[in-house]
Amino acid sequence: MNKIYNNLNIENLVKTEWINQFDEAQQNEILKGVLSKVDILKYAKKEYDWSQMAEIREGLEKNLDVSVYTKEDFSGWEMEEIKLGLEANLDVSIFAKKEYSWEQMRQIRLGLKSGIDVSTYANPEYNSEKMQKKRLRLENKIDISGFVVSNYREKTMKLIKKKC
Repeated sequence: MNKIYNNLNIENLVKTEWINQFDEAQQNEILKGVLSKVDILKYAKKEYDWSQMAEIREGLEKNLDVSVYTKEDFSGWEMEEIKLGLEANLDVSIFAKKEYSWEQMRQIRLGLKSGIDVSTYANPEYNSEKMQKKRLRLENKIDISGFVVSNYREKTMKLIKKKC
């Protein structure tokens, strides 16, 4: 066994007082990592809550490049969206940004997964509901540009856009 922390290997380290700096849920994630033989030192940090630790551990177990999302700025939900994108071999650099909420990340990830051009809605100023509507329109090839004629008032166009 390699000595990796204070001249201790991981199995012995978790048996020391070191583990007590973490709450019970965090300790469980660390122990799961020990059992699955991943590098727990990539996520055994007090700054991460248990859900963040879980996403990093799961990524390590799947041999993903977790460095993309091992940032304290990302919540567990955001880390999950990035992890799912990595699992699907998507270009996560498009949405792995702190400007996006996890719901926005999900809409961009789903669009990339379905092969549509997400650049039309990958904008942090759009809320996730607006992103979802645009994504579904693109996926279902719904073109509302035909409705844009002078006969329709602005209010009617807003209703059409909202429904599509």
